[in-house]
Amino acid sequence: MAPMMDVDATETEQEGFVLLPVGHKDMIEATAFNSYGDRFASSSVDGKIKVYNRHKDGSWNLCDTWGAHTSEILEIQWLPPTIHPNLIASIGTDGKFKLWVEDPTLQPGKGRRFNSHSNRPVWDLRSASRAPFLSFAIKYNPETRHTYLALINRNALLTVYENEEPENMDNWAELDRVNVCDKPARGEEVSFKVAFDPNLEPCYTAIRQGVQRDALGVIVASMNKASIWRTKEISHAVSLGSTSTKELYLAAELKGHRGLVRDVAWAPGSIRGFDVVATACKDGFVRVFQITTPSKGDKEPRSKEFATLPEHVVVAAQRTPENGVRHAPSGIGAGLASARPGTGGSRQPDTQGNDGEVPHAAREVSKLEANRAPVWRVKFDADGQLLGSTGDDGKLSLWRREPSGIWSKSSELAMTRGLPISL
Repeated sequence: MAPMMDVDATETEQEGFVLLPVGHKDMIEATAFNSYGDRFASSSVDGKIKVYNRHKDGSWNLCDTWGAHTSEILEIQWLPPTIHPNLIASIGTDGKFKLWVEDPTLQPGKGRRFNSHSNRPVWDLRSASRAPFLSFAIKYNPETRHTYLALINRNALLTVYENEEPENMDNWAELDRVNVCDKPARGEEVSFKVAFDPNLEPCYTAIRQGVQRDALGVIVASMNKASIWRTKEISHAVSLGSTSTKELYLAAELKGHRGLVRDVAWAPGSIRGFDVVATACKDGFVRVFQITTPSKGDKEPRSKEFATLPEHVVVAAQRTPENGVRHAPSGIGAGLASARPGTGGSRQPDTQGNDGEVPHAAREVSKLEANRAPVWRVKFDADGQLLGSTGDDGKLSLWRREPSGIWSKSSELAMTRGLPISL
């Protein structure tokens, strides 16, 4: 009998996954694709970021490597191409958030394409305390051309920043900060995640109940809890007149978790009239919640009721920045944020809708068991109809929304190795 021989790894991998030898000297902590899927970035415990380019033949080649942080890199993201074609954000356990911009005129492989600014990022932000940032999210509004940044650190402090000039990425103003939960004890295992509402505007039922069209929505995982935060407009009287800015308030709590919430996701598609969010929990379950803004009398608004909206709401929905809608700037107000009473303190959900706060209702629609293993990541597709999750089972589980509204498993994807064959 002929000896046993292994199948050629390259030939086997081309049928499914393709393994990319990244060359990091330590464990890879985070990865990210750009919006077009033709560039891939990886970060490691060694503090370095590597960027790969996909060529026409399908191969991936290393573009550049540079030392981004002096310690472990926890998260990296490509910013939307509407801001800049190639801009990468990163956070590390050194307590810094950094923005890296590519200079395509420099030669690849020299370690300078993304840190050509005197070997520094285009902008960086150090955590105000010794607590490092653990998660961040970025949102860009193409109508107002404002960019928003949400950061959460180990002390459970959530801070939101705003940039009104996409051409100047070092001009950021603080909107608000708030403690989303109690500060974890020293040495305690922690879990914090933050994600913006990806929709350009809140759903129309929320606008009908009083949510501002330019209000931000943020979902936050904080230890064993998850919550929805919205922004409301507040006015300030200053010597030169009056101005307004945004302030965070707790809109809804997502209950039922029996372990650390590892990840959160907000589904695109606000046209459905309600919001859909998902959480990944250490207890082995993926939970899907439906967020609504009930009208008075706890009557759930339906999509067909849009024709009965008050005239001023319909007119507001038809306005554009060119014909007179006012998106309140927050440059002056942001400077007063640190002086507002209660800034940085914990806040409770308002059930009466006072002071511009619109009550939200969260209902768990599906509790999905992920092979009885802790879940680490969840992500929606571009339509919000397909949900992917990964966990300790080493598989990618895909969940699909049924017409009834519940979610069920659609498929599983797992890596396999070529089996020995006899020749």
